[in-house]
Amino acid sequence: MTALTQFDRLEASGLWRAAPDAQRRDVVVSLGDATLTISDIKGEILAHWSLGAVRRATGPKVPAIFHPDTDPGQTLELAENEREMIEGIDRLLRAIDRRRPRPGKLRMTLTALAVAAFAGAAVFWLPEALERYTVKVVPAVKRTEIGQTLIGHLQRVTGAPCINPQARAPLDRLARRLLGPDAAGRLVVLRDWDGQSAHLPGRFILLDRAIIEDHEDPDVVAGYIVAEALRAAERDPLAELLDFAGLRASLVLLTTGSLPDATLEAYAERLLTLPQTELPHDTLLRAFAAAELRSTPYAYARDITGESTLPLIEADPRAAEGSRPVLTDSDWVRLQGICGA
Repeated sequence: MTALTQFDRLEASGLWRAAPDAQRRDVVVSLGDATLTISDIKGEILAHWSLGAVRRATGPKVPAIFHPDTDPGQTLELAENEREMIEGIDRLLRAIDRRRPRPGKLRMTLTALAVAAFAGAAVFWLPEALERYTVKVVPAVKRTEIGQTLIGHLQRVTGAPCINPQARAPLDRLARRLLGPDAAGRLVVLRDWDGQSAHLPGRFILLDRAIIEDHEDPDVVAGYIVAEALRAAERDPLAELLDFAGLRASLVLLTTGSLPDATLEAYAERLLTLPQTELPHDTLLRAFAAAELRSTPYAYARDITGESTLPLIEADPRAAEGSRPVLTDSDWVRLQGICGA
């Protein structure tokens, strides 16, 4: 969502309630291009809301009260003095609503298309063909929502994602440098994970905190991001999810526009144990060249001896001129403290 670039990384103070019987808490609210992040004053993330699923309960009145459409008991209250944030959220919600199919129309259209496909061609009875069709028609807003839900399930095992407020802007700059101008909010640093990197629907890339904390060269974490983005490009993350969930999940997503929460929870648990797919060295080298990034630091991070990654060292596309800068020194220092207080 890039409807309002002037609201990128807008922050405000608010009052958050996790449930109707819970005590309200002072929080910091951060407005991204597709999400609303709610953190406590120490920077610990309390909730991630997809803007596509946010509703305003008070109409035009202030203080403004917002809630997820599936959880009206969880509320965020913004006072009159936070009008810039209120207007930013309202305008983004209107922009999303203009792009959203009218109520019932998406479900009816997808259902009709599915029925017509089944009736018109026997090939659509095959699970693989149905999965391809589902992946093709699911919109970006729904993919982001699925990715956000998976992150919520992951943090039950890994803890809340690391997001020291001072590291928030450097992390977004790193995302834009490597993934494109609309990639802010797409990098997620996990606090307690034995993996290295993974990807989710909605263009989210997961990173183990050790990749950032244990290396002095920012080209290392940049290399992991480039490699993971390449894996996501080679196989659609939503297709990977539907492979795991099976034929019924594709049918449910087509006809209702959502996936069962139990399915997403099970997939999140599986993601934490999946081994990384090995990428061909020549494919990696082309990706590093396109990103104007040295491959040698990443190669030694993967194998300290360099034996198994020797082609990435010997054919480093930026060995002579070096990488186009990934982050400034000050940004890198702040980013290395992303899991700190």
